[in-house]
Amino acid sequence: MAESRTRQYIITEMKLPEYKQKSDAAYPGKANHIAWLDKNTIPGAFYIECLWFQEGADVNRVEAHTHDFDEVIGFFGTNPADQRDLGGEVELWLDGEKHILTNSFIAFVPKGMVHCPLKIKRVDRPIFHFTTGPGGSYTRIAPPEK
Repeated sequence: MAESRTRQYIITEMKLPEYKQKSDAAYPGKANHIAWLDKNTIPGAFYIECLWFQEGADVNRVEAHTHDFDEVIGFFGTNPADQRDLGGEVELWLDGEKHILTNSFIAFVPKGMVHCPLKIKRVDRPIFHFTTGPGGSYTRIAPPEK
């Protein structure tokens, strides 16, 4: 069979950055990365990560921060009888406002908006999570002091 011209654009083995490996290790069995893409994986790619949450941990997974790119954050339940049902509870802060979410959702976070903390408060069934942005890699900027 001839070599593929495009195989390098398909990721089947994850090259998770070390700091994300440490994050997963801090929550064994509760959160597992299943996919990661950034400019270090494929030159020119944007950032995306995907996880399964198996258990809730009412602690901050991510502290308040901003990005120099827009971001999309998504959480989806796995109830085939009711796909809108998140099957748990997520707390997400956007620009100082707290949101408690129990339905599957996508949040758009404009460049520069302070967002998080993010807490996975409860998981009744596995929850699929992804986040993506057009930045070549995931970089956080600390919010300005008030």
